[in-house]
Amino acid sequence: MAEVTGGRHPHLRRRLLLTLLLPMLSLLVIDTAVTYGVALNYANRVHDADLTDDLRTLAQMLRSGKVAGDLPQEARLLLEHDSSGHSYYSISSSQRGLLGGHQGFDQAPPAPDAAPVLTDLQLAGRQLRVATLSLHSPANPADILTLSIAETLRGREYRAWQILMLIIPLQTVLIITALSLVWLGVTRGLRILDPLTRRLALREHELEPISGPDVPVEVLPLTRTIDALFARLRAVLSLQERFVADAAHQLRTPLAGLRLHVDRALASDDPAVVRDALGHIDRLTERAARTSTQLLALTRAQGHKKEHVPATAVDLARLVPLVVERRIPEALRAGIDLGYHGPDGTAIVQGDAAALQELLDNLIDNVLRYAGQDARATVSVALPPEGGVLLEVEDSGPGVPADALGRLGERFFRVPGTQPPGTGLGLAIVQEIAGQHGAHCSFAAAAGGGLQVALRFPGPANGG
Repeated sequence: MAEVTGGRHPHLRRRLLLTLLLPMLSLLVIDTAVTYGVALNYANRVHDADLTDDLRTLAQMLRSGKVAGDLPQEARLLLEHDSSGHSYYSISSSQRGLLGGHQGFDQAPPAPDAAPVLTDLQLAGRQLRVATLSLHSPANPADILTLSIAETLRGREYRAWQILMLIIPLQTVLIITALSLVWLGVTRGLRILDPLTRRLALREHELEPISGPDVPVEVLPLTRTIDALFARLRAVLSLQERFVADAAHQLRTPLAGLRLHVDRALASDDPAVVRDALGHIDRLTERAARTSTQLLALTRAQGHKKEHVPATAVDLARLVPLVVERRIPEALRAGIDLGYHGPDGTAIVQGDAAALQELLDNLIDNVLRYAGQDARATVSVALPPEGGVLLEVEDSGPGVPADALGRLGERFFRVPGTQPPGTGLGLAIVQEIAGQHGAHCSFAAAAGGGLQVALRFPGPANGG
């Protein structure tokens, strides 16, 4: 089991909460800025309305004749100083110039008797909001009076800040409450894993799937991965058990024979008896070694699934003649004419070169053991018109009865009446390796009366 970095396990609940906390804090900052902007806009609208109301009141006083020129002291104090900040005013005549108030309101006057105009103005280093209105002078209709009232932005900003200070605590409490609810929700939500945890805790050596109806959808990818791992472990253990059982079954007879002939040799002083016992021991040792080798080969072939076969390009037109050439001395000793026939170009299949060589060795072994003296055997590679690669091994031996052809490739099956000793595993290994490479393996009677083994491999474009 891999160690966790630093010896500490990751905390799922803490990670979930931190994942939620950071966005919520960011949301609080953004919401604060947006709230301040909205509050400032609202304060501006309220102050603009108050400013235009004051301007209209001053204009009404001028029209009624209550104010002839400069404002009384009380009115100036009221306009210049209010609770929200410093204010300014200006009354100017188109004919007589400034009648009262402050200098600096040099703006284009609006049309007479039109609605007040609101503008921004920089005066004496202060940012001002100005309301301007024009009207005809009551004393001289040809004279245009321009009235301006301005105030600093301090009051507006103060009102917006007050609104913000009311909202932030409420939002903070709301976020803390939401996080608390999330904490409780995550804690209770994770309890859905308790049945799965208890079910696994009760297991000892079982490798059955752990996915069930009580497993949450979010955890299903993990449990399905574990189930796939369990399935591979079950397959490996099954192969191991099968190998042990097969080895015990197949090696029992040669080992018992070895023990018998060893006892014969030890109990006799006759050289002929000892020589005969040693001959039997040599043959039984060879049989046990071959059986062990083929059992290991079959187990190795069964242990590699098709999807785990290395996807490398293998040229059968090059590999097959090399294997055949290496086995020719054995064929000559067995009295068999072994040959090869193949295309001039390449015959590419996708797969594992070592496994394909083992497949060829077992096919040739089958020929050398059962074709008999003076037989002919040909290993051929062809490129059929329909695509792919065709590998055939054909001999002129005694062949196989029609009712036994369907059982060739079964583990430990041997054709009844077959005299040469064997394990019945060679063709099973061939069929297993062929299946891993996507090849179709078939057994048929050869034209000359022997056996024909054909393997059709898919082309490189189809995978292997």
